[in-house]
Order: sequence, then C-alpha cells, then structure tokens
Amino acid sequence: MATKISRRKKKKTCGSKKNILYIITAVAAIFLISIGVIFKRYVLDKVTDTSFFIYIDENSSLDSVTEDLQKYLEKSDVNKIRRLSKLNGYTPWNKPGAYRIDPEMNAIRIYRKLSTGSQTPIRFTFNNIRTKDDLAETIDKQLKMDKQEVLELLNDSAFCTDMGFDTYTIPALFLPDSYEVYWTIAPRKLMEKMRQEYDKFWTDDRRMLVTQIGISPIEVSTLASIVEEETKVPDEMNMVAGLYLNRLKKGMPLQADPTVKYAVGDFSIRRILHEHLTVNSPYNTYKNTGLPPGPIRIPSKAAIKAVLNYRHHPFIYMCAKEDFSGRHNFATTYAEHQNNAIKYHKALNKRNILK
Repeated sequence: MATKISRRKKKKTCGSKKNILYIITAVAAIFLISIGVIFKRYVLDKVTDTSFFIYIDENSSLDSVTEDLQKYLEKSDVNKIRRLSKLNGYTPWNKPGAYRIDPEMNAIRIYRKLSTGSQTPIRFTFNNIRTKDDLAETIDKQLKMDKQEVLELLNDSAFCTDMGFDTYTIPALFLPDSYEVYWTIAPRKLMEKMRQEYDKFWTDDRRMLVTQIGISPIEVSTLASIVEEETKVPDEMNMVAGLYLNRLKKGMPLQADPTVKYAVGDFSIRRILHEHLTVNSPYNTYKNTGLPPGPIRIPSKAAIKAVLNYRHHPFIYMCAKEDFSGRHNFATTYAEHQNNAIKYHKALNKRNILK
C-alpha cells in the first residue's frame, strides 16, 4: 500500500515540473516576441526616406523638438523618439545645434544623434553682398548668430587689426562661396575660419601677380569690388580692371560711378547727377584720387581674378553702352568719351530715366 502512494506522488511531481517548464517556455517566448517587436520598431523600422534638418537652441524643449520632428515623421515614430528621450532624461537645450536626419535612420539612431550632440556641419553660403550690414544679416539668417554681435565685431578696430584689416577693409576678408561650418559656430570662430579661407585663396602665385601690379591683396579686392559694380559681364571685367589700373598709374581719379553710389548710400541710382559728384566722402572717386578706403562691396572671386589677370590696353575712359546691354564703350581720348556719353544720355532721356 505504501509503495502505491509513493508512485502517485512521483507522478504528481513530474507533472508539476512539466507545467513549470511550459510556463517558463511561454514566458520566454512572449519575452522574445516582445524583444523582437521592440527591435523591429526601434531598430529595423526606418522612419524617413528624405533628409531634413532639426535645429535645436537653448530655448528648445522636448515638446518643441518633437513638434519639429512631426513635420517630417509619422506621429508613431516621433513617439518612439520621445519615449527614448524621457526614459534616458534627454534635455535638448543642453545639446544645441543643427542635426541632419538622413534617409534610412531608425528611431534609436535619431535619438542618439540628438542626445549626444552629434551636430552636422551646414553649408554657409553668401554672395552678392554689398555692405557689412547685408553681410551680418546673411550670417544671422543662416547661422545661430545675432546680426548685432556680428556688426560689433566687423566694426571693432582691435579685432579687425588682429585679422589683418581695419574697419574699412574688413569686407575683403570674406570670399563669396559655400563653406561647411557648424550652425552654432561663434562669431570670432567664423571670422577665423574666413581668415583661413582667405589665406588659402591668396596663394604664392596670386601674391606674385599682386606684386607685379604694384598694389596689395586688399587693394586688389577694393578694385575688384568697383569692377564688379561697374560690369556684370564676365568677359568685360578684366577690361574694366585694366582701365582703372591705367588711371591709377597715370595718377588720374578713377571717377567710378559705383563709388559715388556707395558714398551717397543709394545703389538704386541709374543716372549720376552733379549733386552726386560733389558729395564729401573718401569713397567719392570723382573728388579723391587713388582707391577708396576699402571695398564698396564684397567682391566675387571672379572679380578678384579679373583684376589679377587684367587686360593690357590703352583705354582710360568708358561709358555704358546705349543699348543697355550692360557692356561699355571704351575710349582713349576725352573727345571719344564725350561722344559715347552723348549717345548714352540720349538713350537715358528716351527712356525717361532722369535719376
């Protein structure tokens, strides 16, 4: 009788072990399935097919960042990033910057990029800039900088001296192009970057050309700024540069209309009048000989190269063509120049362009 009872207990114990094994297996399966689902959602599932930038500053919050993400991603994907952020205590304002979200990125990679401050350099581009104010505004729009702090630097004589310029010539530091910089770059660091690019541009070969011309690199930029304001026709730039260099060599005033517009502060003027020519300004090249104190715009690399490779010719006068093509009639004598000027003024009158 005792033996039979022992066998029943043994059978019951074996059954209990099987049940526990089933439960463990089921829990493990559920766990693995859950892990698989999470892995798929957070690792395998890609959240975007296009690139876009997210900009984060000191005033950003998790709410504002997720709101920006929702402009490009599905709400469910944004919620994944939000959950990861909350779980790990991510605070956006501690990691300001511009972050490019690339195609095929998953929620975890996006979260890691933002939370580790892995900024993406942006392309800072500028061209066709006339004044320091225009430059500061362009920088303000593209980088995390305030226009006023940029202007303060550009007008700081000590800083400009450190850069190798003065407050008049500092525009020559900037060479229109596209540059890779961080969105959060500090103003001084940006200027240092521009100085590095300036030094790269002014190679030994170019400096040799400067020496042959007999002026400095900064003066080349100043002359290039006048050339570029005078003509937008690429194949005429070196012709205009040669004309102004001829006048400089002869000690003649440049009498460049663009410098008068700069002195007056009105670039919309289409007809230079006597009242404009009499304005008192070091930039008025009708009243002053030599080059003005600094560039009247930020010259393009093409304009600078046109001065360095100016065309040799005898012309010392030029006047805009009467067909308004943007080209000029060139002359060696004042009489020829007067005839060209008469034709141009008649064309202005015909179009009722009085100022």
